[in-house]
Amino acid sequence: MLNHLHLDQLICLDIETVPGVSDFFLMPEELKELYLKKSERLKEEGETQDEQYFNHAGIYAEFGKVICISLGMFKKDKETGTWHFRLKSISGDDEKRLLLELAELLNHIQHPENLLFCGHNIKEFDVPYLCRRMLIQGIPLPALLDISGKKPYEVFMIDTMQLWRFGDYKNFTSLKLLAALFGIASPKDDIDGKDVGRVYWKEKDLQRIVNYCQKDVVTVAQLLLRFKGLPMLNPEQIHLAT
Repeated sequence: MLNHLHLDQLICLDIETVPGVSDFFLMPEELKELYLKKSERLKEEGETQDEQYFNHAGIYAEFGKVICISLGMFKKDKETGTWHFRLKSISGDDEKRLLLELAELLNHIQHPENLLFCGHNIKEFDVPYLCRRMLIQGIPLPALLDISGKKPYEVFMIDTMQLWRFGDYKNFTSLKLLAALFGIASPKDDIDGKDVGRVYWKEKDLQRIVNYCQKDVVTVAQLLLRFKGLPMLNPEQIHLAT
């Protein structure tokens, strides 16, 4: 499977997002009403307005913010033929600074037309979220992210969730489930996506979220290797850029 896919042309990507402010009542009045209307379908029985905001706002680019972006790229050792995987994370409280750093990084890539983003549910979440937040923050989209106006067949990304569907659009398969099926260490061994807002706003533990985000990127990389029938990376082949 994926014999046509060159690992060294991929940018594996994952982001972590949280509600834009720590409390529903800190939002401007107009946005409060608009948020409650947009998130109505997600509201659980018994949730207060503040809980409805805190539990769900992070998934909406209009009401959330990005606090961590993790990127990973494959590189083959020319002498041994062994694949290595290099990780870099951009994180912090200042979303605009994060997005500017990402844009600068992507704008300095030579021949971006040869690269593809890769991630789990990346087409429906990570990339659209980044694009929307960049526009809200007044940041021009890098060429790699500027997919506006393109037809679906012109947008080239590798989405492991869609690969696993094999054309079946009836259900969602989590990265945690695929990791379990393919014998990959779970990326959710500490926290899960639903915990990120709490860990960020209440526990103030950003590094814990960064670690979680990096695990997701590594899991996507391992899954791609399994899809291609290649050996998985061992810890010595994974390198964290400072």
